Amino acid sequence: MASESSDMATQTRTGLITPVSGIQTPQTPSEPPAMMDSYTFPIHKLKRRQSQPGKTPLVLVACGSFSPITFLHLRMFEMASDFVRFNTDFEVCAGYLSPVSDAYKKAGLAPGHHRVNMCSRAVEPSPWLMVDPYETLNRNERGEPEYVPTAKVLRHFDHEINTVLGGIEGTDGVRRKARIALLAGADLIMSMSEPGLWSPTDLDVILSQYGAFIIERSGTDIEEALASLRQYENNIWVISQVIQNDISSTKVRLFLRKDLSVRYLIPDPVVDYIEEHGLYQEPKASSAKASPSRELEKEFKGKGKASLPPDDAAPSPEENKPTVG
Repeated sequence: MASESSDMATQTRTGLITPVSGIQTPQTPSEPPAMMDSYTFPIHKLKRRQSQPGKTPLVLVACGSFSPITFLHLRMFEMASDFVRFNTDFEVCAGYLSPVSDAYKKAGLAPGHHRVNMCSRAVEPSPWLMVDPYETLNRNERGEPEYVPTAKVLRHFDHEINTVLGGIEGTDGVRRKARIALLAGADLIMSMSEPGLWSPTDLDVILSQYGAFIIERSGTDIEEALASLRQYENNIWVISQVIQNDISSTKVRLFLRKDLSVRYLIPDPVVDYIEEHGLYQEPKASSAKASPSRELEKEFKGKGKASLPPDDAAPSPEENKPTVG
């Protein structure tokens, strides 16, 4: 991610991360990145040696648009970290945000280098969260952005951490394979239970080989979704969202298009970046407009809660269908 702050030198109250000394923080590109030949896997906040004996090292990966990243995206990691500490035999060694490729072509998707930069600014104070630009750097043979399925993204993390780095060193000095797991919102697991939306092969890789930590939200019947995924129940962990938060990237973009403030909805450095680069702005109309607040009320009326929608928490499941171009 972006350059780390001095806070990185200290451990959090949860004792999750001890930064690796002597490893430089990768510089985040300010311009559109080149191909994969410029890529370096970020490990500057990866906990290379465990501090808790008898625990399995765990790396959490959140795939999504992050256009822009919000406080809810960051809270997902903290909620998962607390859940892991109190309810599992894992020890969290790092958390990664993996912004989706520009090939996703979702409405409101800012260019990949901007989304990577915004995420980098957002996690700079964190001692354990990083941004991996891997998805945004993938290109096809014509040099065009190429979509990377979620299963392939998780394999990428598995390769970099467990094959290239050789895993995580335990308290006994023995190196162990880190568990790579997907972190996502409840809407994602709901989509996984729908026949035909996901490639069965990819679904099996994600939930059987890696597993998922799912942030629950009110109004979602996650039990019904889990019933159809019973064969993976030991690899799916559901985390209650005690304090409900319905901030979404979609709402933030709408606020910005209406020229309304988004401070305290997203991190200040991200607000500053958006203003610096003029992102998510709508051309100013010369004619008088109705009250932006009234327009927003109409926009959201009857929509219900939008906590962790699929377009924020992970790419659309349809993108994982082998028949989708």
